[in-house]
Amino acid sequence: MVEENLRIHTFTDIPSPQIFSSQIEPKNVPAVFKECVKHWKAFSKWNPSNGGLIYLQERVGSVAVEAMLSRSAPVFYGDIRSHERVPLSFSTFIRYCLCLLENRDGMRDDFLGSQKHSLAVSDTEQIDLLFGEAPQQFYLAQVPILNFEKKEHMQLECLGEDIQTPLPLETKSLASVNLWMNGMKARSSTHYDPHHNLLCLVSGCKEVTLWPPSATPYLYPRPLYGEASNHSSVTLEEPDLSVYPRSACLNRFSQKVVLHAGDALFIPEGWFHQVDSEDLTIAVNFWWRSMTISGMLEHMDAYYLRRILKRLTDKEMNKMLHFLSSSMDKTMTCTTSQANNAYRDHGHQGISMNCGNKSSNDELRSKVMLQDLEPCASQSLNELISLVHDRLNPSKLTGSTYNSSAGENDETNKRKEDSSSINDDPVANLILTLHPLTICSVFLAMADNFPRTLEALVLHALTPVGSEILTRKFEEMDQLISGEDQNQFYQIFYGVFDDQSAAMDALLNGKELFARQAFENVLDQYVGINLDGPKPQIK
Repeated sequence: MVEENLRIHTFTDIPSPQIFSSQIEPKNVPAVFKECVKHWKAFSKWNPSNGGLIYLQERVGSVAVEAMLSRSAPVFYGDIRSHERVPLSFSTFIRYCLCLLENRDGMRDDFLGSQKHSLAVSDTEQIDLLFGEAPQQFYLAQVPILNFEKKEHMQLECLGEDIQTPLPLETKSLASVNLWMNGMKARSSTHYDPHHNLLCLVSGCKEVTLWPPSATPYLYPRPLYGEASNHSSVTLEEPDLSVYPRSACLNRFSQKVVLHAGDALFIPEGWFHQVDSEDLTIAVNFWWRSMTISGMLEHMDAYYLRRILKRLTDKEMNKMLHFLSSSMDKTMTCTTSQANNAYRDHGHQGISMNCGNKSSNDELRSKVMLQDLEPCASQSLNELISLVHDRLNPSKLTGSTYNSSAGENDETNKRKEDSSSINDDPVANLILTLHPLTICSVFLAMADNFPRTLEALVLHALTPVGSEILTRKFEEMDQLISGEDQNQFYQIFYGVFDDQSAAMDALLNGKELFARQAFENVLDQYVGINLDGPKPQIK
């Protein structure tokens, strides 16, 4: 379901430049302006049903333009491996459109015979590619009418007299104005643009499907270092869910807009969009730089990059644990109820809550003697001990200490490499289901009665996801007990270890491995870089 603040709005009254700049553009959400360019001369003069193609042919003449040829028509992919640009005279393209418009069999043959010498292509093989038995579809894409950054690249400047800057953009510093024209049905591959875009439809009909930048992970963007980094890798008609499993959720984020002649669509920078054009459509688009990127000081780029990656990584970590929290909510119901009742019924005997009254470590320990544990805590303690002994070689638990640097075996290293898996991690699953105060009771009892098992748990049995869950539980516990009891708990907990810094390092290293996996997920989902995948070949 699309979030309310990302819904596309339609305006029947064209906003002023001030309203657009202050109320619409800053939201960075698409907007439709009905009949925004109906007053253009182009609206009537370019109309194919009213002699518009002849007018364009006479107006532009034989100016050379680039036609995009698709090897996968009617879809035009952004990757240059899937299309090529062929020099073609504008008048030839118009006559091609006339041929399609008339759709008369005899006219097509006459047309081909007359164009063999006028086409700006090199040989008969190229003509067959365009008009042969299996012709490749082609259209004019992004042909400059005006280009304020490269003024020498304006093949269709003469058409500028038939259009004017739409009212909402009158105060904008435009980057370019371009013509888009196709003779047959066409579809652009899903992509985003680094500029704000106002797409104005002069003739025909277009359906535009849009996704917000936040939907990037579900669209599998091509690698950032690639030639078509702003394009999606997913074929939306029939996505291969075995390769792109997240694309199954794409419809939850998409919105469709149908544009008719005279309408305009504001497509903010970063919004993925796919454009489906009906037969013989003509459109003009306006690009301009957004204030967000143009106002960013270059010397701050590295800082903002790190801030953004950190925010996305934190979000990914929460998402990786989100499905766990729903499971935790269900499984904790009984445990939490029992724990809270236990503390309430026994005057907080499970954990010392002395509100500032000093208590020694021995006093805190005495409150969690094995025989005094609540049933849920006692059961959890037994399960945790059993899991630790099952996971590790029992013979290694008999020693007086458990050195983290020398005692890790191959199995431990393998677990540590898997920083996010929990499905096959019964220790993490058990910790996940426990109330923070129950965890406190369990670890105090374990420290007093089974210190070597507690040491083995922290140094060897916790996977990175287990370390992340446990430390989050500790943070929740800290919110529930007094500062004095917090200090006593951690003194007892870390006092079990011959090398207390090794215990802290084990937890922190596990958390960092979990965060690293989240960071790699971010690179894969938002940047299109899979560190485990094949690397680009450099020849």
